[in-house]
Amino acid sequence: MYTSNELSRVSFIVMREMRVPLIALLTVYSIAIWGMVHIPGPEVDGQIEYLSIFHAFYFMTYTATTTGFGEIPFAFSDAQRLWAIGCLYVSVVTWFYALGSIIRLFQNVFFIRAVDEWRFAHRVNRITGPFYIICGFGDTGSVLVRGLNDAGMNAVVIDNSVERIQALKLRNYKTMVPGLCADASVPKHLLEAGVTNSYCKAVVAITSNEDVNLKISAVARLLSADVGILTMSKIEVFEETLATLGGEVHIVDPFKTFAKVLSGSINNPAFYALNNWLVGDKGATLDSFIHPPVGRWIICGYGRMGMEANHVLTMNGVKTAVIDPHARKKEEEVETYIVGGVNAKTLKEAGIDRAVGLLAAANDDGHNLSVLLNARSLNPNLFTIVRQNSHQNELAFAKADADMIMQPTLVTARKILLLLIAPLLKHFFRYLLAKEAGRDEVIRRVIKTLRDKIGHKKPLLVTIDFTRDKSTAVIQCLDQGYDVLLGDIITDPRNREQELDLVPFVIQSEGQQTILPTHDYKIKEGDQLLFCGTVYAKQLLKATINNDYTLHYLRTGRFKPASLFAQWYARRFNKA
Repeated sequence: MYTSNELSRVSFIVMREMRVPLIALLTVYSIAIWGMVHIPGPEVDGQIEYLSIFHAFYFMTYTATTTGFGEIPFAFSDAQRLWAIGCLYVSVVTWFYALGSIIRLFQNVFFIRAVDEWRFAHRVNRITGPFYIICGFGDTGSVLVRGLNDAGMNAVVIDNSVERIQALKLRNYKTMVPGLCADASVPKHLLEAGVTNSYCKAVVAITSNEDVNLKISAVARLLSADVGILTMSKIEVFEETLATLGGEVHIVDPFKTFAKVLSGSINNPAFYALNNWLVGDKGATLDSFIHPPVGRWIICGYGRMGMEANHVLTMNGVKTAVIDPHARKKEEEVETYIVGGVNAKTLKEAGIDRAVGLLAAANDDGHNLSVLLNARSLNPNLFTIVRQNSHQNELAFAKADADMIMQPTLVTARKILLLLIAPLLKHFFRYLLAKEAGRDEVIRRVIKTLRDKIGHKKPLLVTIDFTRDKSTAVIQCLDQGYDVLLGDIITDPRNREQELDLVPFVIQSEGQQTILPTHDYKIKEGDQLLFCGTVYAKQLLKATINNDYTLHYLRTGRFKPASLFAQWYARRFNKA
């Protein structure tokens, strides 16, 4: 556990800024108390009275607070009153000076930063469960943190924008999300975020700067050899460098991810509906099938997205024409390459009249929307895919009514979120997208099952670990030599004739994956189960695998004796 040295830094700044005011106050009070003690007071019974050090300090204290209890423990002499007048004026001036120094201290940028870093490190050290360090709280980070929080996972945020960290503090998250305004590529800040903490599972580098993401990944690997690293990268050179870091490294390229979704939509139209429904796309349903047509396509913008999409379209037998202001190297995959801006002339030259689809893939939202409107005026029957770069333009893109909208930040956030909460899903998708006979029918069968069990409820992807601390009843049953079938644990404990509202996707056992496992699958210790269901089904399933009595009932159809007498009676008369 990393202990921040910011507390000592805070103390140093306080002492440096308040040294002179404190010395001034101490000097004034010392002289005032000395004078009050040594100046003779009134004569009582023929004896001159003097103030004690305690009473002199008490007098200076309550007068400094403007309380004014009067002259105690006795009435002062004129000499004492004259001395008190001078002391009061001097102490008031000194207090004003000290208060001004305190105000300047709290406005000191270095003091504020040191306090924030100390407080941030303290909050991170208080996390007692697995957490993830999110470096970057832009559109991608915001969606990712919300998804992790909804899934009951802890997150820690580092971002160099004051506004974003302030926005983080205003979010209504279920659990606390510590945030720090700092450069995440600085090792000290990653240590404060808990990169060496045993609970830290991964560092997610999703800033808008590729160089910063690369540096964060390298520093995180040097600081912790075991922590997972997930990095957003759109540059091939950086991806090659990241792949050499060693350990668990996931490189998320939103354009490659979207290209796979596009390919799946062409080959398996139902896959796009399933994918969007599982990731929680707004308005997505299991019936919203989209089938991009095969024919001539026009790609406007030949950056990374244009290249990846063109490669996928070409592999599926689609002929493409590209319009781009710059000449590119990968022109061998393009039938027609037009260098220039997108306008009516270049669109006609690219064959807009006989095209079946158009992809607006520039990194400028206004440009993409204008391309979309221009192309539709020439061919209203086009299948359109448009790239949305900024989340703030969501309303405009919704009005554009494109068939598919690709938002890189959203694609990245969903991809990383699925890697964190449902790592087995990639095996399920790989199985569904395999170019083998009957896979389209498998997808439709899965969709039908999901529709019957979950319907219009919000889908929830859940990973269950069959370990001793997370599935106590199952492991106890296995230790006793009994088999626990998948069908046993997904049975509804309220009605043994029905199943819970969940669909098992994948079971991983000893590094091997079983896709769409059957009810007779025998669970083993160490297995991982990925299923899609509802929140209530998840609660019932977790209760079953951790409750010996419920599991016994679902396995045998009989209630296990609970009291000591019932257990003795069952053993005695062989009724168990």
